[in-house]
Amino acid sequence: MTATPPPPDRRLRLDLLAFPETSPLVLFGLREVFGAAGVVYPEITSGQPGAPLFDIRVVAPSAEPFRCHDGVLVEPDCAIAEARGADIVVVCDMYRPIDSPPLGAFPEAAAWLRDMHAGGAQVCSVCSGALMLAEAGLLDGREAASHWAYAPMFRRHYPEVRLRKGLALCPGDETGRIVTAGAVTAWQDLALYLIAWHFGPEQAVRTAKVYLFTQHSDGQLPYAVTTPRLQEKDALVRDSQIWIAANYAEANPVRRMIERSGLSGRGFARRFRAATGMAPINYVQTVRVEEAKQLLETGRLAVDEVAHAVGYADTASFGRLFRRMTGLSPAAYGRKFAALARLPA
Repeated sequence: MTATPPPPDRRLRLDLLAFPETSPLVLFGLREVFGAAGVVYPEITSGQPGAPLFDIRVVAPSAEPFRCHDGVLVEPDCAIAEARGADIVVVCDMYRPIDSPPLGAFPEAAAWLRDMHAGGAQVCSVCSGALMLAEAGLLDGREAASHWAYAPMFRRHYPEVRLRKGLALCPGDETGRIVTAGAVTAWQDLALYLIAWHFGPEQAVRTAKVYLFTQHSDGQLPYAVTTPRLQEKDALVRDSQIWIAANYAEANPVRRMIERSGLSGRGFARRFRAATGMAPINYVQTVRVEEAKQLLETGRLAVDEVAHAVGYADTASFGRLFRRMTGLSPAAYGRKFAALARLPA
């Protein structure tokens, strides 16, 4: 579905919501690309600039200048208290430690986002900016995307949000009025999506050609590191995690962990899941796939050699598991990342 394009003489008002936690890459990248949409492609192909498609404002909790993440100066066009009438609102990323949700930290911004959505604006986010939409309650009952590292935070603190950690871009429903983008560079996917939605695919293609953009068609799963961190509260589970990290290729590793724990199989599984959020066999599979990814990234081993190295005698079953967990076959994963390993040091 594509929105009805606005009249040719009307620009869409687009507000970029920024915080001190926002990265300059996202804020200024979005401002640059939306500002160039409709303008630059005609200029570089015909010598005559075209008409801009968007009227862009940087909005922040206060209109006072501030330093964003990495110390880059941001000069907002207005404060959220004065920002009205936007057609589109994009919440930029806002860096948060993965154990520190923004619970109640930005009540005015959350209320403003609710008001903007209720007033008909299309509300979007990039990366951890989805946390602000969750704070505003706009993602409750909806599918959403955010950086894969924030998946545990969403499960723990925003359980009503159906986070799709494998997606780079996620429209919340068929109306397209809420759209969330995954990791930081998925702002490019969001920009192309919004240009196509409001002005047609041709304008999106032209913008992509100007900036050499390509969509993250593989999603986030190939990039995600999925092994949970070592436990600090449960020493027994922590010992099992340390053991499996060094012995993942052993046959029947779950049985060995149970034997080492001194617990019954059921008791160990219950305690392990309570501590890590994963069943022991799923944890083992995760560790093995993470190790396989590192081997494939070197480009030195064939797929069957990698499978055997991480504990799988059946290459086909290893391939099915790998694809399910990463979204790519082992061979495709190797092609995607091995070229980086050959870059000169």
